[in-house]
Amino acid sequence: MSLDPIQLTRRLVDIESISYNEGAVGAFLAEFLAAQGFAVEKMPVEQHKESRSTSERFNVYACVPGQTPDVVLSTHMDTVPPFIPSSEDDAFIYGRGACDAKGIIAAQIAAEKKLCEQGIRAALLFVVGEERDSAGAKTANLHPRGSRFLINGEPTDNRIALASKGTLRAAIRASGKMAHSAYPELGESATHKLVEALHRILTIPLPALDDVGPSTLNIGLIGGGHAPNVIADQAEAQVMVRLVGSSEETRRAIEQAVEGLATVDYTLEIPFKRLRAVEGLPTMIAAFTTDIPWLTNWGEPVLLGPGSIHVAHTPQEKLAKKELQAAIDLYVEVARQLVTSSR
Repeated sequence: MSLDPIQLTRRLVDIESISYNEGAVGAFLAEFLAAQGFAVEKMPVEQHKESRSTSERFNVYACVPGQTPDVVLSTHMDTVPPFIPSSEDDAFIYGRGACDAKGIIAAQIAAEKKLCEQGIRAALLFVVGEERDSAGAKTANLHPRGSRFLINGEPTDNRIALASKGTLRAAIRASGKMAHSAYPELGESATHKLVEALHRILTIPLPALDDVGPSTLNIGLIGGGHAPNVIADQAEAQVMVRLVGSSEETRRAIEQAVEGLATVDYTLEIPFKRLRAVEGLPTMIAAFTTDIPWLTNWGEPVLLGPGSIHVAHTPQEKLAKKELQAAIDLYVEVARQLVTSSR
């Protein structure tokens, strides 16, 4: 198969791969990479227990046959919903995954071909589940391939990320007693408790670092109750904090804020990470979370990729064609610097 990164990006975008349903895009990549002459391995990943998908789930690892890589280029195959097919104009590729992260996959494959031609021992790792629970990265971390460096791809506007914020996800749950809304004194409203608990959470002072910025908090989901004329006996909210350090202080503050009103169940934590710079390249701070904390056995990490995180996860997701082409050479240059500087 020929390797046109723009057309490859569009082909990947046109394969729906919302988290838990990555089988089709994984199968395409495995076949495509094998046709490029790589040794390809499908690394099975257990399907999420709450998923209704029947899709086969696996990471894709590709390398030069018989070779142990010095550097691995990696990103994720899954996307957030909804599926948006590809389109393009003179300047941009559009569609779900254009920049997060299917354009990155195309750039990394093109870079891998150039690295092989230059004698740099490199490989590719494409994982599932980054947008939900990093299940693919956690599985891959059990099966490292001896690499010394990992270049992880996320939309950083082709700048090197000096840090990546962590994530703390919490379920805030309130309980009450159901009653007729005309007689609220006979019941106990779980939704009223939850609203007060969330109000208190929003007033929590969050940690900040001078060179990274503040932690941020989002109340993403709220639900509960049965009807407007029924006192609610259950209510729940999902809260996500972007961490700039340890979660301990933030956990204590949340628990104190909701005390007597609700309970807290921490459902996900991904740690804050500081990352290395690369000489001569512009830098940024990633306010988002990546798979890097779960790929520790794949080498010292660098975070770099084309596209803007500001359009990822939106209906306007897009990737500039010039930025995609520039990323190919950037990946080659960074990989070469990492490998040669360590010799």
